[in-house]
Amino acid sequence: MKTITDARKDRVSDFSPAEAFPPGEYLRDELDERGWSQVEFAQILGRPVRTINQILNGKRAITPETAKELSAALGTSAEFWLNLETAYRLKLAEPASARIARRAQLRERAPIREMLNRRWLEPSDNVDVLEAQVLRFFGTSSLEERSSLAHAAKRTRYDEPLGPAQEAWITRVRQLAEAVPVAPYSPERLREAVTELRELLALPEHVGRVPAVLGAAGVRFLIVEQLPSLKVDGVCLWFDDLRPVIGMSLRFDRIDNFWFVLRHEIEHVLRRDGTVLDTEIESEDPDAPDSERIANDAAADFCVPVEELADFMIRAGPVYTDTQIRGFAARIGVHPGLVAGQLRRRLARWDLFQRHLVKIREHLLPHAVVDGFGHMALVEA
Repeated sequence: MKTITDARKDRVSDFSPAEAFPPGEYLRDELDERGWSQVEFAQILGRPVRTINQILNGKRAITPETAKELSAALGTSAEFWLNLETAYRLKLAEPASARIARRAQLRERAPIREMLNRRWLEPSDNVDVLEAQVLRFFGTSSLEERSSLAHAAKRTRYDEPLGPAQEAWITRVRQLAEAVPVAPYSPERLREAVTELRELLALPEHVGRVPAVLGAAGVRFLIVEQLPSLKVDGVCLWFDDLRPVIGMSLRFDRIDNFWFVLRHEIEHVLRRDGTVLDTEIESEDPDAPDSERIANDAAADFCVPVEELADFMIRAGPVYTDTQIRGFAARIGVHPGLVAGQLRRRLARWDLFQRHLVKIREHLLPHAVVDGFGHMALVEA
């Protein structure tokens, strides 16, 4: 007698049903084909009737031992029943595994834990809700789509694409900048602002005037604290041709780093770097695009005029005392920390002159739009 099982047993190795049917459904067909009742089959196997009923209704899994018993009773292979059981259990697990895969994909797409900690996302155990928040945050329609963030950023590595933390941070800068009130942008006024900012370099507390000076020139300025693993000091981005933004992370709370990064980003604005995607010019050094080197040179000369620094190094080097640094800084009208910072940069000795590198964050945060450092800027949905 050719049974229902005979017709299927040659193809169960790649069995993948559209719906999840328990192996008991196939066992029921076999019993019906033979005219056996559950009681009779239980007697054949030497099992309680309750066990047979549970197998038929998918409430008990078919173990290797049970598979061998079914094989002996029905003339099939034990592998046939184990394959049916495995296919059934895998099908039942598909929704859970799909959710796991989506949760993993979300964490590859964005720094979810950090974004939750910063309240950029609202906590939810529902993966659909969390994914919708991520898409809304980046302004994309799928997790595979990357957000269009035209920008020029001062970061540690230039030969790598933006990572999830960098993209999230820059996106947050853009979100908050929408609400920063400024005058209409004027390149001429920004050049005047550079001269005005140069007069603020002598005292740490003067950094608090930066947001107002830039705002008067039409440049939105704000602080977004870095995310873990973020290696971006600042960014210049544009809403359109007439609305530039400068965001800073203050990942190094030092007077020299602040003024250097700020002037670096101002140079990007003046050059209109970052107005469209992929505007960087290729250079022989992949780690330093031309626009970045130009911005670095402008920042260095702003902090300590290059010719003045070269002359000082010739006269005072190779050993620089605190008295020499303070005297030179006073003569050119800047804080000693800026001289110390440029000396460290020129000498590639980041361990020197630590005492001059005073902190500035406490002087800046009360006067700027800030997200982080104990502040949470709100964004309208």
